[in-house]
Amino acid sequence: MNGLKKTRDRLAQRIEGVTPAGFAALALEVFRYQAANNLIYAQYLELLRVDPLAVTRRTDIPHLPISLFKTHRLRSGDWEPARTFRSSGTTGTATSRHDLRQDDWYRTGTIRTFEARYGPLPGRVVLALLPAYLEREGSSLVYMAREFIARSGDERSGFFLDDLPGLATRLAELHAAGTPTLLLGVSFALLDLAERFPQPLGKTIVMETGGMKGRRRELTRPELHAVLATAFEVPVIHSEYGMTELLSQAYAPRAGRFHPAATLSVTPREVTDPFTPAPRGRTAALNLTDLANLDTVSFIASDDLGRVFADGTFEVLGRLDASDVRGCNLLVGDI
Repeated sequence: MNGLKKTRDRLAQRIEGVTPAGFAALALEVFRYQAANNLIYAQYLELLRVDPLAVTRRTDIPHLPISLFKTHRLRSGDWEPARTFRSSGTTGTATSRHDLRQDDWYRTGTIRTFEARYGPLPGRVVLALLPAYLEREGSSLVYMAREFIARSGDERSGFFLDDLPGLATRLAELHAAGTPTLLLGVSFALLDLAERFPQPLGKTIVMETGGMKGRRRELTRPELHAVLATAFEVPVIHSEYGMTELLSQAYAPRAGRFHPAATLSVTPREVTDPFTPAPRGRTAALNLTDLANLDTVSFIASDDLGRVFADGTFEVLGRLDASDVRGCNLLVGDI
């Protein structure tokens, strides 16, 4: 057990300082660690007839169907969770759950990723508009926003559940004072704000986190951004890409391409054959390698469709439907 902990701690230390040049080699080490210490992932590899010791290239690492986060407790090693993140879902549907071994691991990673892209949170007001997420337990997005608010150190930072008038007033005051501000919100709530309280926000960073399904008419991301940019008179709308199954995030500082955290890499796979890589630049299903998922599973075959580019950035264009993902889930029933 002590040897296992030492291995885990050594990997964790290296993940915190991972560089693009060292990502592939470290991913292989994390793969072997998880193949040896995660029962569900080990069973998946066995069903695929993959010998972990025979995998010598990062591109050959199998990615686990994301749906298994709904049906299994995925842990690498023997530990008790500090908390459990849960996805949203409609009544009667299974939701994903992701156990977190240490609060500090997620807290420091999310802050480091944001500040690497946008600069320090201290000295910036953070306003979070996350209805639906705030009203349920276990949202990783709410946890991240709470940490951003705390780190900002400004008493004007905070959550706004249904108080759109109060939020609009706060935004106007901050804009008039020239205070650096981040407005982080789910798409449907930002649209509500834009329709009821359009106003110039100048240099405020307006960032949408997705979250439209079942709330309003579905819009493409360009359509959503066009509406918000016009209502708030800002040059660009920013985006955050994250999910319950990931402990890393990606940000799009301008319309289109997401820039992943240092601990996250996105690669394309063929839609009709989940075990075959797809060319970059072409629409494909997205495989996610999140080294921050050290204590669960780092290699995830997502249900997102998108394009991955040569510089590592990516676009999200939609979701696979049930027929698209069937090939990826063929083995799930046997685990």
